[in-house]
Amino acid sequence: MTNADRTHTPVPEELNRITDQIIGAAIEVHRRLGPGLLESIYEKALIYEMGLRGLRVQSQVPVRVRYKDIEIEGQRVDLLVERDVIVELKAVDRLLSIHEAQLLSYLKSAE
Repeated sequence: MTNADRTHTPVPEELNRITDQIIGAAIEVHRRLGPGLLESIYEKALIYEMGLRGLRVQSQVPVRVRYKDIEIEGQRVDLLVERDVIVELKAVDRLLSIHEAQLLSYLKSAE
C-alpha cells in the first residue's frame, strides 16, 4: 500500500489546538532550561508550563497491558494532556527505535 492509497481521518481542530499548546510549552521549557537535565526536571517544568496555558495534565498515568484474560500494570505514560494526548518525555541525544516502539505500545494499550 502506498501513501496515496491510505485515507487519513482529519485531526479535530480541538486536538490541533491542544498539540499546538503542548509544542509551545515544550519549546518554552527547552528554551529556558536547555539540554542536559534529568527527565524528571523537564517533566515538572512542562507540567507547570502547560498549566499556565490552561491545559489539564496528568502525570505518570498507569497503562494496563492485556495478556490473555488478565490486565497487567507496570508501564506509565509520562503525561496525559486533556485526556486525549500522550506526551512521552525523553532526555536523550537522539530517539531510538525502542523509544518509538514504547510509544506505539502505549497507543495500542489505550485503544
